[in-house]
Amino acid sequence: MRAFVFDNYKQPVHEAEIPEPAVGDRDLLIRVEAAGLNHLDERLRAGEFKAILPYKTPLTLGHDLAGTVIRTGSKVTHFVAGDRVYSRPRDHRIGTFAERIAVDEADVSLAPTSISIVEAASLPLVALTAWQALVEKGNVQAGQKVLIHAGAGGVGSIAIQLAKHLGAEVATTVSGKNADFARELGADVVIDYRTQEFETELSGYDFVLDPLGGDNLAKSLTILKRGGKAVGISGPPTPTFAKSAGLNPVVRLAITALSRRIRALAEKLGVSYEFLLMHASGDQLRQITQLVDRGVIRPVVSATFPFDQTAHALASLGTSSIRGKAVIIGADQSA
Repeated sequence: MRAFVFDNYKQPVHEAEIPEPAVGDRDLLIRVEAAGLNHLDERLRAGEFKAILPYKTPLTLGHDLAGTVIRTGSKVTHFVAGDRVYSRPRDHRIGTFAERIAVDEADVSLAPTSISIVEAASLPLVALTAWQALVEKGNVQAGQKVLIHAGAGGVGSIAIQLAKHLGAEVATTVSGKNADFARELGADVVIDYRTQEFETELSGYDFVLDPLGGDNLAKSLTILKRGGKAVGISGPPTPTFAKSAGLNPVVRLAITALSRRIRALAEKLGVSYEFLLMHASGDQLRQITQLVDRGVIRPVVSATFPFDQTAHALASLGTSSIRGKAVIIGADQSA
């Protein structure tokens, strides 16, 4: 079947013929009708996550999908052929830039019925990231003050909506041209990162979601009140994460050194920092589905690409600035 793969880290993505997926007892064989594009795909290809998320090459990329179940494994209990579903397949079983994929049923949910299959494909990775940051790690409560960086992006646009649903007062950073868009999503305070310094404008926050890392993360710690928390999805990873992920001692030592500065700053300020590498969860997707179908969360898709332009679409992620997500139309749909 057709798929988009890279042969070695830092090598370009290209179309290839790969074997049909093996379908295990608890797997669903899914026809990929749409697949979300994520910066994680490009960063993985570039080798940025090789130490904490090693893959054998050649590798088919793609972390999001929406499509139709073709058949099920013998022990599958919650899905049948013909179901419209969406998923973020678990690590080491990714590969949605392909015609078909086998996914563990635990990673799958019925797709929301109120949106298109393309919109559904845009959601799994970013919605799960927002959920795990705000609900699992942040335990965000009504009345708290939350800062979401990059509010017009894939994660940010969903996180703003989720934080408002949780009852938080939400601030976000965007470019000036996206200020009205961020307010439409529910942001109460909008900072133009090109003309304003959020660290001088904001203070006393309970929680920050930071997808940028580096100096932006360090500045974010300073706007938290004592006891507040920042969650980063670009890093640096922490020793706690390295231990829970079962990484080898050499990598754990490197991560300890890499994160020492930010951990020391957090301790000095009386706040905490956690690194999030989101995980697949069909259960959480089902909760997200309910929020989508109730109109609480709406997906934001600003660009679509036909399947045969997948390599070009991935390469464009680093050079274009779109609102929300871009989505690949499945091979059968774009033929």
